[in-house]
Amino acid sequence: MNVNKALIAGLVGGIVLAIYEFLVHGLIMGGTYAKYQPLFRQDAPMFWFPIIAIILAIVAALFFAKTRGSWEDGAKGGTMFGFWLGLIAFVAQFYNPLVYTGFPYFLSWCWGAITLIGWLITGAVIGMLYKAES
Repeated sequence: MNVNKALIAGLVGGIVLAIYEFLVHGLIMGGTYAKYQPLFRQDAPMFWFPIIAIILAIVAALFFAKTRGSWEDGAKGGTMFGFWLGLIAFVAQFYNPLVYTGFPYFLSWCWGAITLIGWLITGAVIGMLYKAES
């Protein structure tokens, strides 16, 4: 495992994930979240969102690098890796309506799909950048 390559792949993947999440959660879903005040705070410090996305992608890239032999080369292998990560996150979204008062059930489906698509994209980026070592 080449840690430096994994860190770079994770950093780039995290930037892509942060942009994707800004577009989807900020621009597309923003109006939906505003309807569910005070469940979703509109005054949260936004600088944490891209930082968390980058940290998650770096951890994912390290995991991808560690299991590199299990995935095909390039974006195809990375996308499959992202699918399995995203599937775990998709299922985890159904926890929210059970523990948060007023959390709409349909948002679990929305967040699950948004998260799955985000990990598919991030996985593809990581797969393109972290090539198998010869």
